[in-house]
Amino acid sequence: MFSLGCFLVILSPIVGAIPGPGGMFVFAAGFGLMLRYSKWVKRRYVLFKRRWPKHGRWTDWGLRRASAKRRAERKARLSESRSD
Repeated sequence: MFSLGCFLVILSPIVGAIPGPGGMFVFAAGFGLMLRYSKWVKRRYVLFKRRWPKHGRWTDWGLRRASAKRRAERKARLSESRSD
């Protein structure tokens, strides 16, 4: 599965040359597979998120990760408590 993810990430610029947003979805699928099946990629991703937390939130949201859901719930609770 990891090698399939690598293949999709490498394939994404080629698919991106075709009109439409296809390359972005191919890259996201490949990155998701790599992130799920490789500890090295996970460590790099954690370092990326620490350095650029705003971009990490977008990636979490795009991959539908549990951390993105927790942040959204926490944000909703905070906004409810502020409005009271």
